[in-house]
Amino acid sequence: MTGTLINVATVLLGTLVGSLLGSRLPQRLQERVLAGLGLVTLVIGVELALTWRDTNTLFVLGGVLLGGIVGEGLRIEDRLERLGDRLQAMTTRGDGASTSTVSQAFFTASLLFCVGPLTVVGAIQDGLTGDYEALATKAVLDGFASIAIAASLGPGVAFAALSVLVVQGGISLSAGLFEDILHEGSEALAALSSAGGVLIIGIALKLLSVTDVKVGNFLPALVFAPALVGVASLF
Repeated sequence: MTGTLINVATVLLGTLVGSLLGSRLPQRLQERVLAGLGLVTLVIGVELALTWRDTNTLFVLGGVLLGGIVGEGLRIEDRLERLGDRLQAMTTRGDGASTSTVSQAFFTASLLFCVGPLTVVGAIQDGLTGDYEALATKAVLDGFASIAIAASLGPGVAFAALSVLVVQGGISLSAGLFEDILHEGSEALAALSSAGGVLIIGIALKLLSVTDVKVGNFLPALVFAPALVGVASLF
């Protein structure tokens, strides 16, 4: 758990720095920061999505489609928005609630920080051997990302630290269960990373005001994509 705790600390520190900077930036500069964040997020998403070259594209396609169907049925996006609204109500007062972006900051940062091979492999290494070097590297990257997101979307990024603690910490604590499935170079990890990249592209499209694809409803894809690899391996 050491790496995860370091990661949580850098996210909170980055949020503090970004929030202080963002409040001092003119509106036009905040818009440019948000656009830049959207472009960088798009590149990250494409890079992760292309890991489907290490697996069968059908696993990723099937995972995303099945995930979208299940997520829509469960109305995950609506539930996440209500959670964000509650967090927003806790952190805003009066008229400020109408312009707050707590919900968007929380969801955007959570997805960026919790999806990717470094998250999974690093957490497993930390849990099994106590080697948190990979997570320490990720913590530095997430810290700088927190600054950028908080500067443009506000302090809601801090709530993503809870997502990191739950998701990354949970993987570390149960590392033995995932070691044989999601080890570095495995096809299941490639499918999970690629599906996550597709979701991050969706986040980028929203940040760039292109379209809102309701990324929350596709979250089950992160389970279905590696699961399809497992099912296929049985035959």
